[in-house]
Amino acid sequence: MSEGRRFLLLVNPSAGGGRARELVPRIEAAMTGAGLEHRSVLTTGLEHGRAEARKAAAAGETPVVVSGDGLIGQIGGALAGTGATMGLICGGRGNDLARVLGVPDEIAGAVGLLAAGATREIDVGEVNGHRFLGVASCGFDSDANRIANEAKLVKGRLVYAYAALRALAGWRDATFTLDLDGERSELRGYGVAMANSRAYGGGMFVAPDAELDDGLLDVISLAQTGKWRFLTGILPKVFDGKHVEQPEIGVRRAAEVTVSADRPFAVYADGDHIADLPATVRLLPRALRVIVPRPATPG
Repeated sequence: MSEGRRFLLLVNPSAGGGRARELVPRIEAAMTGAGLEHRSVLTTGLEHGRAEARKAAAAGETPVVVSGDGLIGQIGGALAGTGATMGLICGGRGNDLARVLGVPDEIAGAVGLLAAGATREIDVGEVNGHRFLGVASCGFDSDANRIANEAKLVKGRLVYAYAALRALAGWRDATFTLDLDGERSELRGYGVAMANSRAYGGGMFVAPDAELDDGLLDVISLAQTGKWRFLTGILPKVFDGKHVEQPEIGVRRAAEVTVSADRPFAVYADGDHIADLPATVRLLPRALRVIVPRPATPG
């Protein structure tokens, strides 16, 4: 699929604590070795990344995001509906979208995918008009995401476990009002996640049955339960998606979700604060083309 293509590497220099920037020479060498025409740009912020991606796509280049899920989500949102194709190279702490799509986390495999992969059309989410690709959540997750983003001394995926423990220590249950495709309900507890993709938080499979191209959000809620029960009986099971079997977990699907709460919460998606409650979450069906592994050949 790479014949005649030119690639733009959009690198978030701060992603993964500077890991993405450090990877650039190795990525460029692999691209050259694979015969892929390319250039690189270090982004200075989200808007700069979005603008460079749009400009590259209009010029016939394929944007390849070297970052974590935050910049990937923002650039994917900017390219949604344009017909452009986007590639991914893991450069962050979580790399959850790449994990779900099957993009290799090592450079040779990721560059090989750019050279010979397939394309897949996936849904793009919107929260109050702000776009995302993975999981939008609020409540307990609002506190945990804020703590994770502020953490300086904890490195890699451990930051998510650290943030969850810190958030749990100060957590107070809240009441959430939900409207799923016109069906209204209330939840007293920890919060709600509206998932386009399956994973967030560095490998937590919060919505194990979510599909990126079905036009529906998997809405995962956690009702009131004790902190010890949450810590020992629910949180550990999120890493393999088994938490959805617990009675405190609700799983529903909807094309559009409106959520509010009895106290203020930020809505986080792809690891970033993108909106505040009250919020309306919806999908743009199959609005973005991404480079993914080719399906296995039968036999």
